[in-house]
Amino acid sequence: MKLSRYMLRSALILGLFALIGGGVVAAIYQTTAPRIAEAERAYMLRSLHAVIPPSLHDNDIYHDMIEVRDPELLGTDKPVPVFRARREGRPVALAIMSVAPDGYNGAIRLLVGIRVDGTLLGVRVISHQETPGLGDAIEERRSDWILGFTGRSLSNPEPKGWHVQRDGGVFDQFTGATITPRAVVKAVYNTLRFYKRNKDWLFTRPSENPAREAQDIEHAESEEPPHE
Repeated sequence: MKLSRYMLRSALILGLFALIGGGVVAAIYQTTAPRIAEAERAYMLRSLHAVIPPSLHDNDIYHDMIEVRDPELLGTDKPVPVFRARREGRPVALAIMSVAPDGYNGAIRLLVGIRVDGTLLGVRVISHQETPGLGDAIEERRSDWILGFTGRSLSNPEPKGWHVQRDGGVFDQFTGATITPRAVVKAVYNTLRFYKRNKDWLFTRPSENPAREAQDIEHAESEEPPHE
């Protein structure tokens, strides 16, 4: 009988602590969630402004967003955000968060800024797991390699030039690390192909909540991607 009362009391005490702990966690979340969300928004805006200068648009580029899905050209079967820039209501540029799935140590997430005419405004690496001192040269803070995409397009260079120099292309590779730049070059090229294929649709689709289901894109282009 004493044992039963002891077990009951212990269970009640544990339950009370769990209730209190849950309340504390909930309170902390309610307090910090807005700060975390604002920090994430600020980081994304900085990244967007790195590939689409604020002087080019007058709309809220962060909220003028849609999500799309194209595993072949965007490197992932998950929804990919596309941020649109406009000036006086007219399309100016967009930024696509595509993925290079074949980095040396895993996927490399990119933000690719493209003018309405298909010219690259800029490319930045959002996240990666490449080897420090080798593959991480794709980061702007490590080297200026990523800046070499600015001004490029599907015709500059021609498709055969969209490779690293070791593979006959025009883009530099890193000493001791060819896989990483090769993956990024291919991903940027495929992102440009995606843009060319869906340019009008991308700008006319109404802005949507990030939680909405992404719109699948129909393939209609016969152009072949660069071979590895």
